Amino acid sequence: MSPLRAVLLDAGGTLFVERRPRPRMYADVARRHGLACDEAAIGRAMAEVHAALPVRVGGSFRYTRPWFERFIAEVFARSGAPALPPGVAPDLFAAFANAANFRVFEEVPPLLEKLRRAGLRLAVVSNWSPSLGALLDGLGLAAHFDVVVSSGSAEVEKPAHGIFTLALARLDIPAEAALHVGDDRVKDLEGARAAGLRAALLDRSGRDASAWTTLAPLAGLVDGNPPG
Repeated sequence: MSPLRAVLLDAGGTLFVERRPRPRMYADVARRHGLACDEAAIGRAMAEVHAALPVRVGGSFRYTRPWFERFIAEVFARSGAPALPPGVAPDLFAAFANAANFRVFEEVPPLLEKLRRAGLRLAVVSNWSPSLGALLDGLGLAAHFDVVVSSGSAEVEKPAHGIFTLALARLDIPAEAALHVGDDRVKDLEGARAAGLRAALLDRSGRDASAWTTLAPLAGLVDGNPPG
């Protein structure tokens, strides 16, 4: 087995998380514009619309601004809102771009510093909007990473091989010398392995006994005890 030279990490749920659930963020913004919204109904609508919308809307890839504008409109339509006030979508974009609305998991900053000091190359590979780099910067994480690949910018998303191979090409690291860690069994674990990388699954809830509950096992890469 090739010596490990790079670690690729998912973003949301792996490095950071929203301070409020996404349906609540949608409902809070809508209420500021005079809409009476049920948070549970918004949550159901978000899942339904995400499943129904194609990967491209009007030529725009998933998680780009035009795609999200359509997503937002359909979510509120399905949750029973009348015509959407024009300020709702811009305020939602601002909310999700604001680093103050996110929380970095406690072990992440010192762990990233440790991996960097050990000479490992680091990348973020995430199904996220093109604003991911700016959000990581606002969270104080961007300087730790050599490469950031978001699906909205790359126009390819996990579990497809292409998003992993793009990150590896930018790192100039072969797949067999890289490990990917993320919180989705299909998109992260199976997708990375199919692309030739080593992979580990993260489940911070602890419900999956086969998964890590934090990123702390990565410290073993530096301490001489490779994570299982």
